[in-house]
Amino acid sequence: MCDTHVLIKNDVVYFAKNSDREPGETQLVVRIPAAKSQKPEKLKTTYITIDQTPSRHGVLLSKPFWMWGAEMGANDQGVVIGNEAVYTRLIEKTPGLIGMDLLRLGLERGDTARHAMHIITEFIEKYGQGGVCGFRDRQMRYDNSFIIADPSEAWVLETAGHFWAAKQVITFGAISNCLTIGKNYDLKSQGLEDKARKNGFFSGRGDFSFKKAFDTRFIPFFAASRRRLKSSRTCLRRTLLEPEVQVQQMMHNLRTHDDPESTPANGSNRDICMHAGGFIRRSQTCGSMVSRLSGLGSCHFFTGTSAPCLSLFKPAAFDSDIPFSVLNKDQETVDGSLWQRNEHIHRRIIFKEEDRQEFQESISQTENNMLSIVGKNDFQPSPDDLKAADDLVSGWMDRWYEKYKNEVIHYPSLSLYGRFWKDTNEREGFM
Repeated sequence: MCDTHVLIKNDVVYFAKNSDREPGETQLVVRIPAAKSQKPEKLKTTYITIDQTPSRHGVLLSKPFWMWGAEMGANDQGVVIGNEAVYTRLIEKTPGLIGMDLLRLGLERGDTARHAMHIITEFIEKYGQGGVCGFRDRQMRYDNSFIIADPSEAWVLETAGHFWAAKQVITFGAISNCLTIGKNYDLKSQGLEDKARKNGFFSGRGDFSFKKAFDTRFIPFFAASRRRLKSSRTCLRRTLLEPEVQVQQMMHNLRTHDDPESTPANGSNRDICMHAGGFIRRSQTCGSMVSRLSGLGSCHFFTGTSAPCLSLFKPAAFDSDIPFSVLNKDQETVDGSLWQRNEHIHRRIIFKEEDRQEFQESISQTENNMLSIVGKNDFQPSPDDLKAADDLVSGWMDRWYEKYKNEVIHYPSLSLYGRFWKDTNEREGFM
């Protein structure tokens, strides 16, 4: 499960996403430079091969290590995209493009948000969507919704099989694993109503509703999708009322729990910041991203680690001279990755209530110091500023890793939550 937010105020667009996936699935942040091909090439996506484009934008991606596509990211043109699973009536089992592939294709090829959306919808109409989307859960398949934004505009794009509808965001928007576009779409796939009627999803009476035609209720109910959507909208509405939006507020929104007094052990699927905990609560926020987009330029921040309430956001940019600490050395190597190193902290501190407050206070202080550096000149930091900010967060990470990496994990007795993590850690070698 995931939650994606976008907010527009004072000619600035703010984007944020939590990527909720299986707790053992490493999510890597990677930087891929712009490229040009001199001759026609083929591109192997996660499951199918398509034509490669001769010219591709540079991208920053937060991606599960095993797939070609990504959960969220940005390109060097100022476009950002986050995707969500939606469980429609048209989910296919045959291999096609999965939502994460579509996201990466949109970023690599899209000059603007609207252009990226056009690219994604063209691929959906041509190839459809299909393929296993889970790491260990090989039954996990879904269609996708997207938030696509640039410094000038933002869109919600929702899909079902080869069909799609899109709505422009005016002030704020959120998606949370359920369809939200009803009768009020601004753009749609050609002949949408007729195709829906021929497939038995629309009676032809009254106004056509994309959500009513294609949404399902079973998985969104157990995933508490609408509760998270309501919580996301509440957070964004509150943020919008502030005289000036701060990047910290968007980060704070991603750290929201339905019960502010809850702990990782007793959270729920209603939480925007998701903590895995057993059969019903199977998802874990494995990575988070926040971006600030304006006509002057864009700034991007990734955790590169699990659980934003227990993670520090770290800067990343397209300046190839700075080896940002959040970036992985390649697109698939797990060993030695930031994500894996941080799991040695994460999987210990979730059981150490007495340490979590100190840890979270340290995160807040370090993050504020980092943002005071990156936020110079209306978030137009110099290369030296970016280097100083990265040195700050890298040093913080090293200190906490050294503190926890060899500490014995003490699981609570007679606890299903403790048993879940003990089994998970033994399977994955986190002892």
